[in-house]
Amino acid sequence: MKHRGLRLLTVAAIGLALGMQSAFAQKKYDPGASDTEIKIGNINPYSGPASAYGLIGKSIAAYFKKVNAEGGINGRKINFISYDDAYSPPKAVEQARKLVESDEVLLIFQSLGTPSNTAIQKYMNAKKVPQLFVATGATKWGDPKNFPWTMGWQPPYQAEAGIYARYLLEKYPNAKVGILYQNDDYGKDYVKGMKDGLGAKAATMIVAEQPYETSDPTVDSQIVNLKASGADIFFNVTTPKFAAQAIKKAAEIGWKPLHLLNNVSQSVGGVLKPAGLDNSTGVLSSYYLKDATDPAWKSDPGYKDWLAFMDSYFPDGDKTSSFTVYGYTVAQTLVQVLKQCGDNLTRENVMKQAANLKNIELGMLLPGIKINTSATDFYPIKQMQIQRFTGERWESLGPVMNGEVRGN
Repeated sequence: MKHRGLRLLTVAAIGLALGMQSAFAQKKYDPGASDTEIKIGNINPYSGPASAYGLIGKSIAAYFKKVNAEGGINGRKINFISYDDAYSPPKAVEQARKLVESDEVLLIFQSLGTPSNTAIQKYMNAKKVPQLFVATGATKWGDPKNFPWTMGWQPPYQAEAGIYARYLLEKYPNAKVGILYQNDDYGKDYVKGMKDGLGAKAATMIVAEQPYETSDPTVDSQIVNLKASGADIFFNVTTPKFAAQAIKKAAEIGWKPLHLLNNVSQSVGGVLKPAGLDNSTGVLSSYYLKDATDPAWKSDPGYKDWLAFMDSYFPDGDKTSSFTVYGYTVAQTLVQVLKQCGDNLTRENVMKQAANLKNIELGMLLPGIKINTSATDFYPIKQMQIQRFTGERWESLGPVMNGEVRGN
């Protein structure tokens, strides 16, 4: 009896030890993760020429407060560290190094702007630190073969411009198109998408291209030149400050083309109000998120959840701005990825799970738009819907459309 009891005790002890080893083995951490915390870095232009986007960083921070108040992710609280780069690439490099080497974050999330992300992309990939769901739709963020640690989130700029091109070919095949664009990868991506979308007709339909620099005080002279070109379609590829200037200047000089505004600047509160709601009436854009100013969503469960979040965690935030909706929704996407990671919070697994999102439906995405990724598809959102500004809100035109990216 004594020997049998000893054997049972030994078996139980071995079983307990193996169970503890198994539990320990299941938990894997890289810098920035532990049993209690997930450290997430962010770079945002809270100052400088693109400071309107600072609202996105503030919205994300507020959403993570909500997550933490509700117990965190798999029991871990989010430590969100966000720095200002003033939309300056050299400053972005400095902040990325600080986040990775000093703060030791698990990943950098939603770093904003094509120039800033371009400046840190090689560094992030050399360090094998996720540069995840970057806040820019440049085509280059969907290149898992050459940059496996970088992934976009919003629809690619080329795909968006291609949707506008399809719209023009269908509705205005003989139009004359004038383009205002930021003179960098962001602006050029849109121009390429428009030309690809127009195909053989691009050479005759596009009558003027006017670039601007982010250091320019205004785009007034470019608008005057575009009017003089005889363009009756205005493709406005600008960040918020310059978008508002362009809308206002066009009205001042009596230029009334059909106005296509890239969706990164279609915020009612951040762009259209400063430009003048009367001046903005009739502007066309495209989007993939619900417009918080549209009464059609008043009874929508997703809208109600967003509104409750704003009231509780970001009461001073702008409820008329698409940037608060954007920040809320992209933060939800990261939370989904981290939930899928479970107790394997390595940088490699973060990217693996980010590339394994299947038909994710979030409350403030437009109906029919789902998030999908794979090991070879780093474009989470590829669908959009044309919209027109009524003077008060955006109204949808036509069906949700799939965008196309042809690459460089």
